[in-house]
Formats: sequence, structure tokens, C-alpha cells
Amino acid sequence: MDLITPDFGLFFWMLVTFGLVFIILKKFAWKPIVQALQEREENIREGLENAEEAKNELAKVKVRSDKIISDAIVERDQLIRQGRDLREKITLEAREQAETEARKIVEDAKKLIEEEKTAALNQIKIQIASLSVEIAERILRKKLEDDEVQQELMTSLLDEFKLN
Repeated sequence: MDLITPDFGLFFWMLVTFGLVFIILKKFAWKPIVQALQEREENIREGLENAEEAKNELAKVKVRSDKIISDAIVERDQLIRQGRDLREKITLEAREQAETEARKIVEDAKKLIEEEKTAALNQIKIQIASLSVEIAERILRKKLEDDEVQQELMTSLLDEFKLN
């Protein structure tokens, strides 16, 4: 029971021992412990500040990425619209060019048909004239076989020339 009721000697040595340990701790350990705690506190504070800055930066990056995405969507829509406009323009130009070429082909065909028609008519006229001359020649030969008929024809033709 001596430990529960300490006497003065034990109490004295406990105080001396506690004082020595306190002085040794104060001289050698207190400053490093306090400094380590302060450094830890500073590190924690800096970590929180860095986390807050990172959070703010992340928000800024998110806003920028949203802006970039919306700009990309707008640009994509413009490119699609330009592509459609270009396709319609090219289609319209191709259609107009095809119509122009078709008109030209039709006009060329009409000219060719007209030329062939004219050539055919000329050929027919030549054949008709040739046939007419041949028929007239045959008719005249038959009529002019007689010398008396030939004399009358010559006289009438000479009379016509004199009158003209």
C-alpha cells in the first residue's frame, strides 16, 4: 500500500525525475516535435489549398472542355451544312450541264437530220432530173424517128428563140 499513499521521499524523486525528463525533452525533443507538428500542419494546410486549387482548376478545365465541345459541335454542324450546300450546288451544276449537253445533242441531231434530209432531197432531185432527162430522151427518140417531125420541131424551136 505504499504506492497508493506515497511518502515525501518517493514524491520528491518522482518530481526530480519528472523535471529531468521534462528538461531533457524540452531541450532536445520539444523543438523537433513542435517543428514536426508545425510542418505537418503546414503540409496539411498546403495540401488542402492545393486540393482547392486543383478543384478550381478542374472546374475551369471542365468549363473550357465544355466550351471546346460546344464549339466543335457548332463547327461540325457548319461543316455538315457546307457539305450539304456543296452537294446541292454540285448536283445542280451537273444537272444544268447535263441539260445543256442534252440540248446541244438534240440540236446537233436536228442539224444532222436536216443536212441528211437536204442531201436526200438533193439526191432525189438529181435522180428525178436524171430520170426525167432519160424519159424525155426516150420520148424524143421515139417521136423524132421520123425526119419530117424533126424538121417541124426545129422550125418551132427556132421561131421561139427569135421571139425571145
